Amino acid sequence: MDDPRLDKWLWSVRAFKTRPEATEACRAGKVLIGELEAKPGRDVHVGETITVRVGMITRTLKVTGLPKSRVGAKLLPEFMADLTPPAEYERAKQAGIEHMLARERGKGRPTKKERRDMSGLFGFE
Repeated sequence: MDDPRLDKWLWSVRAFKTRPEATEACRAGKVLIGELEAKPGRDVHVGETITVRVGMITRTLKVTGLPKSRVGAKLLPEFMADLTPPAEYERAKQAGIEHMLARERGKGRPTKKERRDMSGLFGFE
């Protein structure tokens, strides 16, 4: 009975800010253990690979330890290994930039000030 619930483990290793968020992600099918969707009450075991969809990024985590409660960021390597490919982080970063630059439909062309701001952001001088 030493193994924690999946939602508690996800919260403990800081994959989600709150435990209810972790529970909701499990219920929504955004958490996979192996290739199967996992319920929030499922026990987590050392050596399992967990795939979690958080926002625009899909993180792959390997369980290396079972914390008793939420751990600090410096202690995370003791309890999990992040196997997420760097391309996934780059894709999420790019999507965030594109989201910032998106203009509302019907808003028209950028003003002169907006064009200068965009030029400064991208280094076009």
